[in-house]
Amino acid sequence: MVDGRECRLTVVRRADVGPDGPAGAVGTVGAAGPAPDALLIEPIDRRDLDFLDREVDYLREHAGRSFALATFIVEDWNSELSPWKADPVFGKEAFGDGAGKTLRFIEEALVPEVRRRLCGLGQALTSEIRERRPGVGGPGETVSGEVILGGYSLAALFALWAGYESSRFNGIAAASPSVWFPGWLDYARARRPLSERIYLSLGDAEPRTRNRIMATVGDCIREMDALMADCPHTLEWNPGNHFQDADLRTAKAFLWCLEHHRAIR
Repeated sequence: MVDGRECRLTVVRRADVGPDGPAGAVGTVGAAGPAPDALLIEPIDRRDLDFLDREVDYLREHAGRSFALATFIVEDWNSELSPWKADPVFGKEAFGDGAGKTLRFIEEALVPEVRRRLCGLGQALTSEIRERRPGVGGPGETVSGEVILGGYSLAALFALWAGYESSRFNGIAAASPSVWFPGWLDYARARRPLSERIYLSLGDAEPRTRNRIMATVGDCIREMDALMADCPHTLEWNPGNHFQDADLRTAKAFLWCLEHHRAIR
């Protein structure tokens, strides 16, 4: 538990990365060893716990860098991940405005606790969180301690929003984000992302829904792609609808951010 939230911390060390590493291999929290190259943060639904190991195994097999994945349970999805209040779009449950509180939890509670628990990661992350000066460093240099925020669906929209609100995340891994959210495009049109790189994806069948608002998601993600034309980003189209392979799509989002790192001090 961190600040009253149920959390899980998984560490994949350098020795476990790659196709030859043991499936499901994780390091012991607080054990001696080199700091992971990056900290991945993901808000999840309790049901996602059943598929989290598959997400980690995909990253372990394909990532060329070590990482720690810190996940935390979101009990009230529509309230805790929404940047502002909005009327119901599906069902009868309206959207709240709890994203700001969730972002503060990540920055002020979760990351400091991860720093404390992970041997060797604290010093690297401290410099990242206190002050980041992008664009410094020569070609080929790498600096450990990157922080990447990601998620799926409304959690991906939350990650995108956080990437506009805070400069503390090196990468944003937004898999099938809910960019149909009322008012989102107006918000994005008026701002520039503060994160260095952003991954976007969508299932090619996601726009084919009877819900009038959610059916706009294809046009919305294309506009997001255009809005980010001068920002390091990518848009990937996955086969299938919104409910297909959410864990693997999220893993691919984090993987892209891990692979497209750059020197930061």
